[in-house]
Amino acid sequence: MPERDNKLIRDLSRAGIPEDVTAQAVAIDGVLQQWRRRVVKRELGRRALSELGLSLDLAQLDVLMAVHAPRAEFGDEAEGETMVTTIACRLDIDRSRASRIVSDLIAMGLVRRDVSQQDARRAIVELTEQGAAIVAAVRSYKFLVLGSFLKGWSREEIETFLPLLERFSAWSDTVVPSDQVGGEIAALRDALRAGAAKGGK
Repeated sequence: MPERDNKLIRDLSRAGIPEDVTAQAVAIDGVLQQWRRRVVKRELGRRALSELGLSLDLAQLDVLMAVHAPRAEFGDEAEGETMVTTIACRLDIDRSRASRIVSDLIAMGLVRRDVSQQDARRAIVELTEQGAAIVAAVRSYKFLVLGSFLKGWSREEIETFLPLLERFSAWSDTVVPSDQVGGEIAALRDALRAGAAKGGK
């Protein structure tokens, strides 16, 4: 392991984090950063649009998926009627952006507005038959690719991996620094401020 990582491991051991845990965290983070760069490029989504011959962009595809709202992806938020505000919430985008994309998709014949059955003053968004066909094709494409990869895994590997992935995916939301780690973070902040002040003189 590079010396700079060894120094990091030694420094964190003073915060009570075992050296082998930090070494594993460094390795995990390396894999995640490489994965993040691939995800940001949306390689699989771009391939799906290209190979299926769809003249959509990724934002439009995202909105179609948000209207379809697979439960595995959107959880309990997939229940009930879908409005523009629902789409914005599901995708964590501005309502105005969601509205513009929905309007584009309406013009393309992929979604339609309808009147809510629960409140006639409210407009809902639904997939048209063509929009539903596109969503089904893209999801089939995705799971053909993922399934082809995972079929090389044993059942035990998948059954071990999935709960661990679900557990790990929430780490940044659930980790609360202990007093000891909080003190180390404060020391890092103070050192940066001191260095900035020294450099500014």
